[in-house]
Amino acid sequence: MIIKASNFVSNRRQFLKNVLPAGTLFCLGCSNLFAMPIAGDKHKVSAEKHKFLDDSGMTAEEVFKFAVENSAPIMQNLAKDIGKEKFIEMLKKASYEHNEQFVAGMTKNLPKKDMGAFADFMNNLISSPLSKKAYTYEIVKKTDKVFEMKFTECLWAKTFREANAADIGYATHCYPIDAFSHPFNPKIKGTIPKTLMQGHDVCIVRFVWEG
Repeated sequence: MIIKASNFVSNRRQFLKNVLPAGTLFCLGCSNLFAMPIAGDKHKVSAEKHKFLDDSGMTAEEVFKFAVENSAPIMQNLAKDIGKEKFIEMLKKASYEHNEQFVAGMTKNLPKKDMGAFADFMNNLISSPLSKKAYTYEIVKKTDKVFEMKFTECLWAKTFREANAADIGYATHCYPIDAFSHPFNPKIKGTIPKTLMQGHDVCIVRFVWEG
């Protein structure tokens, strides 16, 4: 069963906002003075869309490559300074805590915290426009005890592997899978026995009710 899109991220501009790292603002100096409108055009210009909101003209893959290729080398340099094994463990811990806080904040007011409610939460989260561009996946099992998804394509895995940074990608995007279920309900255990990031043919994400 292929998951349908939700409205978690409303449009492509929001998609770019969520994926792109912070950029640099280049000053154009005095050339802006020559573009100032006359008084009669003030209302018209103020109503126009700001250039920051324009479509970037980038594909989803180009956006992901931009994000990974700019951040992975920095993290790889840090790994050299700190020690690769220690740095990867630090990334795992930080990623887990970040996702745990994210889920706890999003779900704290939900009236139900059973497996059905968790499956609905994950359905909405994973079927956003961002996820539709980043993944190819299906739900392979959905019961009151098990919720399992199978991914056959993942832009994160593709871009991190192409950047020779699969270990960083695994630590930040795959390892903390239980951080999505544990804050929702400690009785739900998340595991990821296969990952595209590690070179497997598919990625299996499984959540099991252990209560």
